[in-house]
Amino acid sequence: MDLLGVAIVPNILSSFEIETLLQVLGETDAGDRGVLVIPEIAQLARSPRLLELARPHLTGEPRPVRGIYFDKTAASNWLVPWHQDLTLAVRKQVTFDGFGAWSVKDGVPHVQAPAKLLEQMITIRLHLDDSDESNGALRVLMGSHRFGRVPGDQIRGLSKECPELVCRVNAGHALLMRPLLLHCSSRSNDNRHRRVLAIEYAGFDLPQPLQWHEA
Repeated sequence: MDLLGVAIVPNILSSFEIETLLQVLGETDAGDRGVLVIPEIAQLARSPRLLELARPHLTGEPRPVRGIYFDKTAASNWLVPWHQDLTLAVRKQVTFDGFGAWSVKDGVPHVQAPAKLLEQMITIRLHLDDSDESNGALRVLMGSHRFGRVPGDQIRGLSKECPELVCRVNAGHALLMRPLLLHCSSRSNDNRHRRVLAIEYAGFDLPQPLQWHEA
């Protein structure tokens, strides 16, 4: 995992749990942020099985800090270019050394964090549907997280150095990935859903006065 920046763990959710989550999360046009406020999602995010998945990859005790739910179909479709996950959702915008490029998404302040913090985070993507090339499966450049923050004009070069992996993941499986891992996805060419619940974990507190928005 630490060498490649990505791992697939099978059979984390049962079919019953998937159906329950789909009912709780409801329908979404494209994606919903801030889903850790939903009690059932918060309970799952703090469950022993997910904490056990996250714990070996963090320097401190894992805590869920952001939840995002999205659904990609032929009707609700988008292409995502190669990128890294650089932003954190926080409660309010404050000036702090090393944090910058502020933005607001769905009314929530987001800030780009130093690489040394992003390296201490892990995202668990819980797949609620089967995912493959036909419905826009995630693609990653294995090992690219080890290069730190990669400027946009250097991504093409890394795509020649790091092998690409198409993440074919069955419903109920979890995909673990580092935020700095370069990843992208194509448009869906299928009528199937590709619903994913992504939960980000950190093993540290943000430097005061910064605070996690959802934690």
